[in-house]
Amino acid sequence: MRSFTTQSHVIWDCQYHVVIVPKYRKKILYGHTRAEIGKILRQLAPQKEVEILEATACPDHIHMLLKIPPKFSVAHIMGFLKGKSAIRAHNLFSKKRHAVQQKSFWSRGYFVSTVGADEDTIRKYIQNQWKNDQFFDGPAMDFRWE
Repeated sequence: MRSFTTQSHVIWDCQYHVVIVPKYRKKILYGHTRAEIGKILRQLAPQKEVEILEATACPDHIHMLLKIPPKFSVAHIMGFLKGKSAIRAHNLFSKKRHAVQQKSFWSRGYFVSTVGADEDTIRKYIQNQWKNDQFFDGPAMDFRWE
């Protein structure tokens, strides 16, 4: 069952599958670094009302399932998360033996895909809505787009 969030003028459930990659796809997300990056991302997300529903870190990339409010674009949120986490990672890891040389911890791009109802489910829902409206309004109000 999907969980919808309500605000004053909108009911929403915007979920995105996002993959981010460290610069040059270096395999640096191990042990302490992996745990700290996870903490940083979990601290940053609530600042923009983003909920991390699920996340996992592989050695060279991170998968996240994010619930982003419709008032923010995915690009805005990813810019915020990647930018702020890169600064914090630089400050945290630069004093260690394996220092981060530059503040660009993440690569420029990211992968994003919407997570929603199945396309066939949506098509059937829209078709059934047309049938319901036709039943109540009669054939004179037929606005079907075909």
